[in-house]
Amino acid sequence: MIAWRRLEESDFPLLRSWLEQPHVARWWHHETTAEALARDFGPAARGEEPAEDFLVLLDDRPVGLVQRCVLDDYPDYRTELTGLTAVPHGTATLDYLIGDPKDTGRGIGPAVIRWAVERTWSGCPAVPCVLVPVAAGNRPSWRALEKAGFCRVAEGDLEPDNPIDGPLHYVYRVDRPERP
Repeated sequence: MIAWRRLEESDFPLLRSWLEQPHVARWWHHETTAEALARDFGPAARGEEPAEDFLVLLDDRPVGLVQRCVLDDYPDYRTELTGLTAVPHGTATLDYLIGDPKDTGRGIGPAVIRWAVERTWSGCPAVPCVLVPVAAGNRPSWRALEKAGFCRVAEGDLEPDNPIDGPLHYVYRVDRPERP
């Protein structure tokens, strides 16, 4: 069973170990010092910014991280995406990782993404859709989105997270289901 809870500062050592895993470090390209984690994840963990960071649990065992935000709260990022596709007001975006390499390739990623989208529909009633840009070279990530029901709606250049990557990104979207 999948569940999540807000990321806490006490989770930073676990998060650090995940960010240092080669399959995560390749795409997240994130500093892992205690100072960097406190700087970049602390404000969300303390509720000081609108983004939400969640520790994902599978049968009560931590397996990954999901970040969620509404793009209106990050206007520069929203503007960058608007250059590639329509971004309705209230649109959410997700970022995610599966921490332990033993948990990859087993369908956990798509299940976590589906679960996060369902929680977005139930917990954020104003969100009309979820958009997720993915580096074109990150096939496991964009395949997980496709398996979770997202459709590719655009491709184009965005600033890459890792400077070794080219700027080409695919943008995936899932719309809120129609209400009966």
